[in-house]
Amino acid sequence: MAGTPLPESVELLDKLVAALKRRGVLVEEDIVRCQTQAERAQPETGARMVARAWLDPEFRALMLRDGTAAAEAFGVGMKGAPPLGVLEDTDRLHHLVVCTLCSCYPRAVIGYPPHWYKSAAYRARAVREPRAVLAEFGTVLPAGVQVRVVDSTADYRWMVLPTRPAGTEGWSEEQLAAIVTRDCLVGVTLPQAEKRQIAA
Repeated sequence: MAGTPLPESVELLDKLVAALKRRGVLVEEDIVRCQTQAERAQPETGARMVARAWLDPEFRALMLRDGTAAAEAFGVGMKGAPPLGVLEDTDRLHHLVVCTLCSCYPRAVIGYPPHWYKSAAYRARAVREPRAVLAEFGTVLPAGVQVRVVDSTADYRWMVLPTRPAGTEGWSEEQLAAIVTRDCLVGVTLPQAEKRQIAA
């Protein structure tokens, strides 16, 4: 079955874990913590971080200065994960995240990457023709907006802090988070206020 690890791979992993435990590099609590964190990781976490940044200037400053610290302040365990950087979109600058080598992705705050993010076509074309890729996701930017493609790597992971859309004044953090999708967090789409009905 596709996605099922080979028995020899499982055996090799078990041996590696046992060796790390013997040397005191790894303890059972670390494994349980990592498994729990992986199971909890989802795009809604990153969306809530963005919504908080839109409403709280201090949290926004922390997020831009140290994404890892911001995630931890938000209750996300980042121990052992690569540093998290946050790229702020503006009226003149739009960020697009790609991993040109494989599928490096800030899983702790966005969850698992979609299949298209891992595809060779996206990885190559996002660098070569970013505006065309964005258009395929329905994102057409004005000519005056610069597109900056940022490479997410094994050493440093990136997520986007998109510009808060007009028409969201007075919205709660929950309402704002609801318009921030996984695709917004890597920059292929923009949050859309009209797609969300404000509760009366």
